[in-house]
Amino acid sequence: MKFIIKTLSVCVSVLALMAGGRPAVAADVDDLRSQIVAADARLFELFMEGCDPTAHRGMVTDDFEFFDDRGGLVATNGDAFVAQYAGRCSGRDAPDAWRSRREALAETIEIFPIKEYGAVETGEHVFYERQGEGKERRVGRARFAQMWKLEGDSWKLARVFSYDHAPLP
Repeated sequence: MKFIIKTLSVCVSVLALMAGGRPAVAADVDDLRSQIVAADARLFELFMEGCDPTAHRGMVTDDFEFFDDRGGLVATNGDAFVAQYAGRCSGRDAPDAWRSRREALAETIEIFPIKEYGAVETGEHVFYERQGEGKERRVGRARFAQMWKLEGDSWKLARVFSYDHAPLP
């Protein structure tokens, strides 16, 4: 856990130093929070419940990276990540397909501005599954830290650290 936090701190520092000349991040902390929470909700609804690779690609950076405590480094760029997503989501139309949903736990979400780059979002989330139209059930929870980059007027996900996964009854 300390290693992940230390790694995230180093990544945040390096990204902040490299971010010169980028647009300013929302000055109002409440406004920044609402923007990031909304971007997070859009991205995860599309990722977990939808199937629109073009829209999904527009929500991640070209140099997107995803780290997971169970799978290690699972994505190293936006195109490859969206290709994996497209392969997974294409079968969701089947009547008996497994469907997943993610719920960010609002009381755990924290947003930290990164000057002239974007923001870091941390928190916990719970995952749900159901097969076809069957009953939905909670299956797991995890913590996350995400680096969001402001490109023009759009928030794009740049880095994800997903860790401390545990099953739920």
